[in-house]
Amino acid sequence: MAFFTEFFSRPRPAAAERYRAVLAMLESMSPADRADIGIKPSDFPRIAREAALRRPA
Repeated sequence: MAFFTEFFSRPRPAAAERYRAVLAMLESMSPADRADIGIKPSDFPRIAREAALRRPA
């Protein structure tokens, strides 16, 4: 049955993949790194959303 699920499922938008990647990168930073650039964990979703909407270089 997994074949049918994969066959009919829609691909994820590229922005969703980039959002998850940026969020993972932000969460992997040490607290000292975060304090150095002045971001708080509550800022992570906003920063990830803005970065995901930018076009990749």
